[in-house]
Amino acid sequence: MAFSDSAAKQLENLASEADIHALDRALAVLSVDPEIGGPIPGDTTGPRMRQYTDDIEQVRVLYFVTALRTVVVIAYIEV
Repeated sequence: MAFSDSAAKQLENLASEADIHALDRALAVLSVDPEIGGPIPGDTTGPRMRQYTDDIEQVRVLYFVTALRTVVVIAYIEV
């Protein structure tokens, strides 16, 4: 798993343990099954952005999977 610069900055700003735990849970789900999130409509020329929302933990993650399906790149985090 890799983070864009903006997502890494968002990660640095997480202060509460509850937020960190919630994000860890969402990232674990994505690492096991990157296809779990739904595609975000838009331009199909680049990597397809996907969105995963965990309604229990109140986490939303925007991400894409690399062409070889080996790396999940986190673009945006909302906790």
